[in-house]
Amino acid sequence: MVDNGGRGRDGGESGGVSVDLTAAIVAVTGEDPRVLVVARPGRDDDSFPSGPLRDSHRTLQAGLRAWVERQTGRTLGHVEQLYAFGDRDRVLPASSGSGEGGGGRVLSLAYLALVREAGDGPAEWPGARWRGWYDFLPWEDRRAARPTDRSILADRLAAWARRAADPAARRARVDRVGLLFGLEGRPWDEEAVLERYEALFEARLVPEAWRGAPVPVPEAVSELGGRPMAGDHRRILASALGRLRTTIKYRPVLFELMAPHFTLLQLQRTAEALSGARLHKQNFRRLVEQQGLVEETGEVFAETGGRPAKLMRFRSEIRRERPSVGLRMRARPED
Repeated sequence: MVDNGGRGRDGGESGGVSVDLTAAIVAVTGEDPRVLVVARPGRDDDSFPSGPLRDSHRTLQAGLRAWVERQTGRTLGHVEQLYAFGDRDRVLPASSGSGEGGGGRVLSLAYLALVREAGDGPAEWPGARWRGWYDFLPWEDRRAARPTDRSILADRLAAWARRAADPAARRARVDRVGLLFGLEGRPWDEEAVLERYEALFEARLVPEAWRGAPVPVPEAVSELGGRPMAGDHRRILASALGRLRTTIKYRPVLFELMAPHFTLLQLQRTAEALSGARLHKQNFRRLVEQQGLVEETGEVFAETGGRPAKLMRFRSEIRRERPSVGLRMRARPED
């Protein structure tokens, strides 16, 4: 708890500031990107492992790691700070196992952690489970042909934009929706994940936007708006996905999600899982070769259903050769 004697800088009354630590833990299993969540007693909305910063925690990361281990049984490796959320009216879910609430302003520090396959670590832990992140953000997965529900969602967003009473606001909404969701021939910006979620929240097309409303969540929103999360944890997830999609273009973080040895097809499928788009096979392999990111191990992977594939590994020395290295890949055009 960070407390300034009950008074703010302007001398007015303050309830103090508490710091909450939240971890978005990501793994990729096959072609399925997953996040580690914890269940809350009596609720069907998941939350990320989280808990308050305590005086006993030597650092912010030490506190985060302690809560993650307590709630999921997993010991984290590398983590990086994602974002600080400090909205005045922000409501936090009760942290699983923390038993702490409290009033006043809440500053939440969100962190991103990458781990190898979801099978790593404890297979079972009370209340902890892996879920596909596209269960929460289904509109971000564009690997399959454009589904009907994505078209319906786009139509409802466009209708919401046109309902603005002021002409200037209406034009701004229409342009915003068109740019974020690639409408009317505009390109899709895969990195604008958080901006898309916030637009959907503003349009009340996600279940979280109906919390506290005197009526239940409309059936159409429940069907199209993705699986809800506790508090604003889905906003944190959107931040994590947007960060990853940006970072893989200039840092070799993709390999932190891979087994030590892998085929080029497995590498491509992991890249597609994160980007939510199919990639052109030959272009992807040419890019990996030009970047010099991998090298052959001299072994092959026979379980391909066809011709054995060469096993590769990441060239760790590349970090010393080039300060900025990643996969600047382009999605294959949609059918």
